[in-house]
Amino acid sequence: MLHRPSAVLIAFAFASLSISIDGTVVAPAEFREIVNGSEIIAFGRVVDATPELSDDRHRVETVVTLQVATYLKGGPGETLVFVVPGGQIGRYRDVLVGAPTFEPGEEAVVFLNARVGERPTVFGLYQGVFRIRVDESSKRRLVVSPVLVAAGQAPERVVRGAATRRPVTLETFGAQVQSVVAEGALRGAR
Repeated sequence: MLHRPSAVLIAFAFASLSISIDGTVVAPAEFREIVNGSEIIAFGRVVDATPELSDDRHRVETVVTLQVATYLKGGPGETLVFVVPGGQIGRYRDVLVGAPTFEPGEEAVVFLNARVGERPTVFGLYQGVFRIRVDESSKRRLVVSPVLVAAGQAPERVVRGAATRRPVTLETFGAQVQSVVAEGALRGAR
């Protein structure tokens, strides 16, 4: 039987031996929050995704180059370079759960945060990437929303096949984004 002081010392010893575990928590953002929280919104095709070491050389990040077809907000040029956490250099791989990945040739609408003097980053990790797929029958581009984008402030269930989760045409999506941008501009003008 252990005496109370001995039990406390043993518990303290085990606690001091514990290791640090990092985690990623991403709260679902509402669509208006994603639009209003992004300085740059662009639709385009990925032409390059190159992993490199971060400036502090402690992690790998991927530098993505997007050939821009159209800007829905902002607009720094014909190509847009931004960075996402994670990537692989040789045998070293850095993974951040929730960080999007990009492959050359794929199309997407990206929502980016831009800080002065730094490369833009994706808003809310995966929440700031709306992938494009082409409908085989109509040959129209459809925008597929990320898995978790909140519809409002109240808790909600994710229901497979729900009408709110169905892809929309790129034109419809662009109009939705422009509507939110205009709404935000009106609020700012008041």
